[in-house]
Amino acid sequence: MVNPMRSVSKGVTHVRKGSALLVGTVIAMIWLMAGALLLSLMLRYSGLQETSLQLYAWILHSLSALAGGFAAGRKSESKGWYQGAVTGGIYAILIIVTGFLAANAPFTTETFMLLAAAVPAGAVGGMFGVGTKNN
Repeated sequence: MVNPMRSVSKGVTHVRKGSALLVGTVIAMIWLMAGALLLSLMLRYSGLQETSLQLYAWILHSLSALAGGFAAGRKSESKGWYQGAVTGGIYAILIIVTGFLAANAPFTTETFMLLAAAVPAGAVGGMFGVGTKNN
């Protein structure tokens, strides 16, 4: 005879592990929105020049992936580096697809540079996130 409670608890555990990626991606997008707003305000009301905006955009993408990886690692029970790296990859793919669909941005070397920056940043964030998990 099948124990219904045992099968339900396995399913709930599976959902919790899977939701770490969702939480991490949402946190990364929130950081991106906040950072974009901050950069816009700095561009408008300070001496920030548009020529230096690309550097700040790269920093913002890296910090967003780091924060998303941290949140995913904290939410997961183990393998924070993996959860963070996948979160960084999802974040980068969402940014690339959005740029392609909204602005018809072509796939260039910067496209792969975004992946190359977001995945390791997310992995590092995930490692730190698992380390701060409260049991």
